[in-house]
Amino acid sequence: MSYRAPEDACEYMPRMEVVDGSLMESVLEAERSFDPGAYTSADVLRALSSDRLGPYDFGALLSPAAVPYLERIAEKARRITREHFGNSVCMFTPIYCSNYCDNRCVYCGFNRDNKIKRARLTPEEVEVEMSNIASTGLTDILILTGESRIHSDVEYLAMCVRTARRHFESIGLEVYPLNSGEYRYLHECGADYVTVFQETYDPARYEQLHRGGAKRIFSYRFNAQERAVMGGMRGVAFGALLGLRDDWRRDAFSCGMHGYLLQRKYPWAEISYSLPRLRPCSSHWEDDNAVGEKDLLQVAMAYRLFMPFAGETISTRELPRFRDGIVNICATKISAGTSVRIGGHSDVKDQGDGQFDLSDTRDVEEVRTALRGMGLQPVFNDYVRSDR
Repeated sequence: MSYRAPEDACEYMPRMEVVDGSLMESVLEAERSFDPGAYTSADVLRALSSDRLGPYDFGALLSPAAVPYLERIAEKARRITREHFGNSVCMFTPIYCSNYCDNRCVYCGFNRDNKIKRARLTPEEVEVEMSNIASTGLTDILILTGESRIHSDVEYLAMCVRTARRHFESIGLEVYPLNSGEYRYLHECGADYVTVFQETYDPARYEQLHRGGAKRIFSYRFNAQERAVMGGMRGVAFGALLGLRDDWRRDAFSCGMHGYLLQRKYPWAEISYSLPRLRPCSSHWEDDNAVGEKDLLQVAMAYRLFMPFAGETISTRELPRFRDGIVNICATKISAGTSVRIGGHSDVKDQGDGQFDLSDTRDVEEVRTALRGMGLQPVFNDYVRSDR
């Protein structure tokens, strides 16, 4: 079955579920009111002295005025992280099951126009891949595919989830956005949480970057986490791919507000933030919106102070020393033994190309040893399934 690509970024396809759009409007309104250059040192110090931060305080911590205070922010972020999460850092790994994609995102290695080697794991290969991952001791897995309903339909995703259920305690999904009923079905199959990157929260920039495919529809993607919660998922993760627009602070602010406002609407939902920035990939797309390590650290620490109970995941897009440093301050989840190739955890004959270039290629034991060396506790499982 094929789907007509929308000509307009707001035009929904017939299969797409429409939900209340007030959450999106609230986030976009908050961003319109956010002026990074308007904050002062007094605003930053006020935020640092507060036990509970509001959106204005969050903006202050993201602003240029906060840069001279990064060390003090780090001290408070580390203290809050230890208060709520102790010394534990959850370890997981992703499994890329397919790299077929129907979208034309100019910055992505999976762009359907890119000449890469495409592949999709068979059910037998999924079993082998997951068995190999489970043999490392990990019990938390993230299932990823390219965004193609043709090559990775809901039944294919369900097969992957059911297979994962035999090997893992916690099962996440990072796939194309779904309707609430589809999320409910995959939750019944065993999926626990959903990650969706909005990429950029600027609708005009979003339309420029997403030139074809269902991903062009900004609002449908924006509301994916809410539909996942409506479908029974216990947790949802948010992320902006920093570097896609000329002001990374605005995307970071909007992403933080997205998670904040969703939790206010659904207090029981577990909220997490992913921390990706634009890195090299096979698309060879380049822009001058560089985001440095210090910038990403500022974002991560601002998330921690604003949302003390939220999880934070640091990507293998980053170098080992930076990843280790950030989990010592505020990140609570780290991947290990990562392969972004299709079939990268086994001897699959026809492996597919990866989505981006890895910067941290350490295996599970190497990451585990590094965490212990910093006095942290590597945790393979922080969730007990009720159906076991």
